[in-house]
Amino acid sequence: MRGIIDSRLLSGMLIASTALLAQTRPRPADTNRVIATPYNALRSPEVNPDRTVTLRFRAPEATAVDLVGEITLGKGPQQMAKGGDGVWTITVGPLPPEIWSYNFRLEGVEVPDPSNPSIKPVPPGFPIASFVEVPEATPAFYDSRAVPHGDVRIVLYESKVMGVARFLWIYTPPGYDESRMKYPVLYLLHGNGEAQNGWVMNGRANIILDNLIAEGKAQPMLIVMPQGHALQAAGVGPLVRLSGETQMYSPRFSKDLLEDVIPLVERRFRVIADADHRAIAGLSMGGGQALTIGLAHPDLFHYVLGYSAAVSRQFMNADEEFGNALANAAEVNAKIRLLWISCGKQDFLYQANRQLVETLKNKGVTLRYRETEGAHVWSVWRHNLNDSAPLLFASR
Repeated sequence: MRGIIDSRLLSGMLIASTALLAQTRPRPADTNRVIATPYNALRSPEVNPDRTVTLRFRAPEATAVDLVGEITLGKGPQQMAKGGDGVWTITVGPLPPEIWSYNFRLEGVEVPDPSNPSIKPVPPGFPIASFVEVPEATPAFYDSRAVPHGDVRIVLYESKVMGVARFLWIYTPPGYDESRMKYPVLYLLHGNGEAQNGWVMNGRANIILDNLIAEGKAQPMLIVMPQGHALQAAGVGPLVRLSGETQMYSPRFSKDLLEDVIPLVERRFRVIADADHRAIAGLSMGGGQALTIGLAHPDLFHYVLGYSAAVSRQFMNADEEFGNALANAAEVNAKIRLLWISCGKQDFLYQANRQLVETLKNKGVTLRYRETEGAHVWSVWRHNLNDSAPLLFASR
């Protein structure tokens, strides 16, 4: 009933709020402590030499706290132990080297780790998660190295299609400001429940490209990362929700990309404005958007890539969405230099992606299909970008 809030949820929210405030609140034993600093705050997460991870959460009034997320390796919620100081603790692992997401769950409410600045950016209405990296013996392909670095620029624009202000995150390669050359562009799309900065904050796309470019494996390029949901940007004014948006795939997004974003990029940045130097890729929802937009516009994009694309029947009618490609295989093959589809074998979208690949192949469409281990997680998509970026804008 309207106006009534579930008492268990309310209790969890109040306890969670109290716990968040308690992370830096001086405790009775700390009478000389005036302010909290990054050096005396509660330490969490702590990655141990044996690749186990210790997590801590101060919630003195909570009666139970569980650890949830990818970090449990599919084992489900893990109960944490409460100490006399009101700090809940758990050690998990050892974990394979990777970046793992997690949350704390208390009274049915999931909250991020308030001691950890690494968080997943999300649009309104989605839960925030924390990240922890378990390192390898040597830096991973997504770790920053002593190589020339590009910049990530935040560009605010007025979307005529949506009628609201929105942000683009744009990666420019090392040396962009010092050079006069023009660059190819990759339009890189995020997944459902994420935001335009997801490919940087979660996927480390800028670092992956820095490393690939430094090694001579990928062409220097711009990466343009728009918001894939039909939403006003956060932090630009009172929240505006667009009417008529009821599905995961917004009918407004493709028009925003084609009519607002691409013209802006080609007007304000030094890019090569032709299809041979324009690529579109994405993960999950963004993978479905990349495939549908790219295959429907082979005159605009000659590189089209879908990572774990959301192409199952619960999200779209693939036969209808890809009708142009299925009916015009010869045109697609003549124009598109790379059509890439990939998915993890443990992904809930695995069968849908395999079915799409078989359907396209049966109609004569040429593509590159990649299967990997992994579920519907960022560890798969970082590898997808690292493996496919060297194929962009290369000679056929």
